[in-house]
Amino acid sequence: MRFIDEVKIEVRAGNGGAGCTSFRREKYIPKGGPDGGDGGRGGHVEFVASGRKNTLQELYLRKRLIAKNGQPGMGSDCHGKNGEDIIMEVPVGTMVRDEDGHLLADLSVEGESYILARGGEGGLGNARFATSTNRAPRYSQSGTEGEQGIRFLELKLMADVGLVGLPNAGKSTLLARISNARPKIADYPFTTLKPKLGQVFMDDGDGFVVADIPGLIEGAHEGRGLGDRFLRHIERTAVLLHLVDACCEDGKSVAEQIAEIEIELKGYGETLWQKPRLLVLNKIDALLDEEKEMALTAARQTGMQIFMISAVSGEGVQQLLHHIYARVLEVRQQAQPRTTAGHETVHDVIEDEAGA
Repeated sequence: MRFIDEVKIEVRAGNGGAGCTSFRREKYIPKGGPDGGDGGRGGHVEFVASGRKNTLQELYLRKRLIAKNGQPGMGSDCHGKNGEDIIMEVPVGTMVRDEDGHLLADLSVEGESYILARGGEGGLGNARFATSTNRAPRYSQSGTEGEQGIRFLELKLMADVGLVGLPNAGKSTLLARISNARPKIADYPFTTLKPKLGQVFMDDGDGFVVADIPGLIEGAHEGRGLGDRFLRHIERTAVLLHLVDACCEDGKSVAEQIAEIEIELKGYGETLWQKPRLLVLNKIDALLDEEKEMALTAARQTGMQIFMISAVSGEGVQQLLHHIYARVLEVRQQAQPRTTAGHETVHDVIEDEAGA
């Protein structure tokens, strides 16, 4: 299945049903008495964040979400049926923007929901307007129109750790070793053409999620190669693992590989550049002792904490995982808990502040 992380869709909520003007026929009651029922509410268009989804593919194919109209009211005080809501599951991390680019909702919590378009209210039947002085009202209300518009969806994967590095640095191999993910692995660049997520389980039963971002190349932040298309998916991570091929199989030294990725992270923006990073020298199982020392000397110039591993043999991997887990827990403790009661969203917060 194709990985889709940006979608433009049209949404239309249902219109409210019209109220009914009707009179029952009873002796001694003028005009028989009003008994027109109310119209039904139009259907909403709603999103719910779900861990079962990891792409916007379904919405990319559908393009348009149109909810049903509410049914009109009827005589004998029968109210019209509400229009059926459209409730779509979207991946956790889906952001919703309007046509002007304003952020309406950031569904970053499992089960969080947001109504993209509200259905119109049903009109009141004439029975609602009966008073002591007007016992036979001959009018009712029309239903209101439902909301509609264009919405832009953007997916930023929810992961604790992001793997970055040049093509063939061994990111997919490492992800396959430490997690339940099974990415494509081959001895040539760009085997990863879309982000992969893997769940890492620790001894205490808890763990963290790792995202393998497709290999970057020089000028990626400007749109070259796979470009900055996937860099957004590591904006939410707690820590970045910068993987480097210590064997220098592509002819680039350790220092050159490090510098190239740093330029891309810095070029993308402060969001990524300021993130905590761990430098991981991979493929050390294929190095002689003096070659390891040379790679380590070059890596020390960055000032980052360095780990030497072999994703193939597993050497040094457990030590790396325990350190990552500790860093992730620190970030989780520092993060302010987000209120989800009543399915609060960014849109709700903006409205509350505006009304204050």
